[in-house]
Amino acid sequence: MNFDLTEERQMLQDTLRRYLRDKYTTAVRNGILNSEAGMSPEIWAELAELGVLGALFTEEQGGFGGAGFDIAVVFEELGRAGVVEPVLDGALMGGRLLAAAGKGDMVEELIAGALHLAVAHGEPGGRYDLDHVQTVANGGRLTGRKAVVMNAEAADHLIVSAREGDTIGLYLVAKGAEGLDIQGYPLLAGGRAGEVTLDNTPATALGLGLAEYEAVNDLALVAISAEALGAMETATALTKDYLMTRKQFGRPIGTFQALAHRMSDLLIELEQVRSAVINAAGNLDAHDRDLHLSATKNLIGRAGRLVAEEAIQMHGGIAMTQEYELAHIAKRIIMADHRFGDTDYHLERFIALSAA
Repeated sequence: MNFDLTEERQMLQDTLRRYLRDKYTTAVRNGILNSEAGMSPEIWAELAELGVLGALFTEEQGGFGGAGFDIAVVFEELGRAGVVEPVLDGALMGGRLLAAAGKGDMVEELIAGALHLAVAHGEPGGRYDLDHVQTVANGGRLTGRKAVVMNAEAADHLIVSAREGDTIGLYLVAKGAEGLDIQGYPLLAGGRAGEVTLDNTPATALGLGLAEYEAVNDLALVAISAEALGAMETATALTKDYLMTRKQFGRPIGTFQALAHRMSDLLIELEQVRSAVINAAGNLDAHDRDLHLSATKNLIGRAGRLVAEEAIQMHGGIAMTQEYELAHIAKRIIMADHRFGDTDYHLERFIALSAA
């Protein structure tokens, strides 16, 4: 099987990597993290102009990609650079749900960078259970609470899950709608989220249910796995450079056998993660894709923790300073494990799926 990127994907990767290397420095990111918005409108517009957002959608949806490998290419580069803009939630998940609902005009706006979305599904106490929805829909109005809603403050529309009887549906809520309250806060890994309260808030049914949300959640699993892979690549590269720069007893510390062996372990873990991401992206349309996705996400969590901890230990104190790239990257790697199901959750899910 040929695992090389197609010419179009290679061009996308090269363009995005070059742009982020030149534009998205540690100082720029720290400035964004310290801002009230938690994201850069300028960066968002330029990502749209480069076609990054369009790569997340199929041609039928108005984009030029949309397959598993397109998503993996984009998010690996975003993870490599530690990008905090809400591309995963605001563009991939929100946009694909709108596309599934036939909202082509809104998808077109999103691809152009003119529309911001937030997906409000998780609720207090819900953990990773996708059918834990207690928000109630009654006559086109929603009442309930949603937790850790990425990009909630900046979103022009929220896509909200709610239960009407025994059925879970998805609804579109406009920014500033009656009874909508958002309490925002910064996240450890960058960006902002919000606790959302709906009190008899008017909403428009999208005609989608839990099945459509689960399909988009699968796309998000590939995206967060590829993002973590990119972040691990950066952490490993920074560590390798540091070991060959820092000297002790007149020679680089990376030449000492103990550290060289630890560095080799990181490189092995990195290759395993890369293989797992390729496997997940290639099996998005397979009948047993859930099995592949859970296997990948479990490995991401285990390998990610090892890479982050080893990178910090081999760097020493400098790795914990905000001015140094690794500080942010290590946080991103660790927190990736807690999105869309952590290591333990996906291990249990994999065992259950294997036994079915």
